[in-house]
Parts: sequence; structure tokens; C-alpha cells
Amino acid sequence: MSYKITVLVENSVPQGSDLEAEHGLSLFVETPESQFIFDCGHTGIAWRNAVRMGVDLSMVQFVVLSHAHYDHAGGFPSLLEYVKPKEVYIGRDFWQEKFSWSKENDQYLYRGCGFSEADLLAWNIEKKVCRDILTLDSYAQLITGFSQRYAFEIIPEKFCRGEDKVPDPFDDEICLMLKEHEGYTLIVGCSHKGILNIVASVKERTGCQIRHVIGGIHLSGESEDRMAQTLDELNSLGVKKLNLCHCSGANLPNRISTGSVIEISGEG
Repeated sequence: MSYKITVLVENSVPQGSDLEAEHGLSLFVETPESQFIFDCGHTGIAWRNAVRMGVDLSMVQFVVLSHAHYDHAGGFPSLLEYVKPKEVYIGRDFWQEKFSWSKENDQYLYRGCGFSEADLLAWNIEKKVCRDILTLDSYAQLITGFSQRYAFEIIPEKFCRGEDKVPDPFDDEICLMLKEHEGYTLIVGCSHKGILNIVASVKERTGCQIRHVIGGIHLSGESEDRMAQTLDELNSLGVKKLNLCHCSGANLPNRISTGSVIEISGEG
């Protein structure tokens, strides 16, 4: 078995490329049984890039949204111009509207996905909610519910949700697990819950090693010491390979960008 992950959009693009970048993330995932989208970016740039890259969006069977922030879910409505997926997979409390506090503007800024549950009904797209571990096919599963294991991995106070603007615990955050020979590849959107909290939780609950992490780990703007500490702990947890992007931080190793293609042999 093997997997192919194509980066449809990310914050950066290789010099000289005709692809576009934006603050967001969207991946096209191919397993031996399924072809689907993991996150949709912000504006729909991902779909224009897909056309340029020769990715056939008409083959998309379903969509996974790692959480309800605009830069991961906002591009979903524009995908419907290319394909109408059968289902969209989300985490619990996905429809709680998201905001962030802006010191510069002295106000709460809307950071939600820009569409509603009523919109999904109108589009006749089935909603599937991941509340624990949810199987997508014989090779791919979703997981949610990550406990606090590392005291220094704290969600910034600026993130809030709902009409009362309460602190956002990111209960809607879900991750994708792809089976390998001796463990999993873990695909993450932003890792708001903390990448170490996520990896440690998945490892304990599945009883399997996390060998490879792909996606965003929300260390942009953090100190070099914090980044080094995180990388050391990931290594201690058994993670052998990283392909990082989006919100991870520019100085982290093995970065991927818009247009990158990752091929994984599930046989290890």
C-alpha cells in the first residue's frame, strides 16, 4: 500500500512557479481506496492550483476539515464549483463561530469558516462528525480528543469562540491517521491543541507509533528554544520524519510548500 499527498495550497510557493500561495492549507490525499481533500485553504486558490497541477478534482469523494478556522475551511464553498463531495467530515463543536482578539484593532475579528450547517443541508452534503476515532477507509482514520500532556503547549488567549467569546479549547480539531507498517503517518492542520499533546494522545490511544508528521504545528513566531524543545520531544515520542508547512515556523526543517508531493510507502 502507498499514499500520495499533494499540497494544493500553503503559505509559500517555490520561486518561479506559476502556482499561487495564501495563508492557509489544503492537501489532496490519495490512499489505495479513496481520494479526498484535507482542508480547503481560505479563498479557493487551492482549486486553481489543482487544475494547473493536473489534479482531477472530480475524483474527490469527500472532504475533511481539521477545524473551523477560515484558513482551513473557508475555501470549501468554492470547491463546489468543481465537484460536489458526498460528505464533509468535521469535529464536534465545529459550528461554534470562531474569533480572535486583535490588540491592534482593539476588537474581536471573525475567524470562522464562513458557511453554516444550514448551507450544508442546502447543498445536500452529508455531515459526518468525528467524536473519537472514525474510519474513512481501510487505510485512513480520523481522530480527535487530545488531552493536555505538555504544560508549555497552551492555546493563546486571543483565540475564542461563540457569542460570549469564551476561550476556544479547539474541541473541533481533528487529525488524519494513515496506516504504515509499524505505526501511522499523522496529518495535522494547525495543531492548536499542541503537536506534542496530539502525538502523545494518539500514541497512547492507538498503541501505535507515530512515525511521520505532515502539516502545520503552530510554532510560527515562537522562540528558537521552543522550536528546538518541540523537535526534541517529537523525536523522543518516536517521530522519525517531518514535512511541515503553513503555521509551523520558517526555520523548521523539511518544510513543504504549495505544489509539493509526498509519496509514502505504507509497508515501512
